[in-house]
Amino acid sequence: MASSSTVSFQIAGTQWTRQENEKFEEALVVYERDTPDRWQNLARFVGGNKSAEDVKRYYELLLDDIIAIESGEVPCPVYTSSNSRGGMTKEEHG
Repeated sequence: MASSSTVSFQIAGTQWTRQENEKFEEALVVYERDTPDRWQNLARFVGGNKSAEDVKRYYELLLDDIIAIESGEVPCPVYTSSNSRGGMTKEEHG
C-alpha cells in the first residue's frame, strides 16, 4: 500500500502529492490574501520544487471547482448508510 506522501495527482501539468496538498491547505491559512509575496511564500511552504506560478494556478483551479460546485454544475455526492455502522452491506459491496 502506498504511503500518503507517494499518492500523487496531476493538476495543470504539475504533480502534487497528498502531503503537498495538505501543506498547501496549511499555507493558505498562514499566508492570507493580503500577504506580500503570497505565492512565493506558499510555494516555499509547500516545498516539492513548486513554483509561485504552480501554487497560484492550483489555487485558481480549486476556486473554479468551488464555483462549479456551488453553482450546481457539479453535483455533490449523495452518501447513504445501509447498515447501522454506516458501511456497505455484503450485497451492495458485490
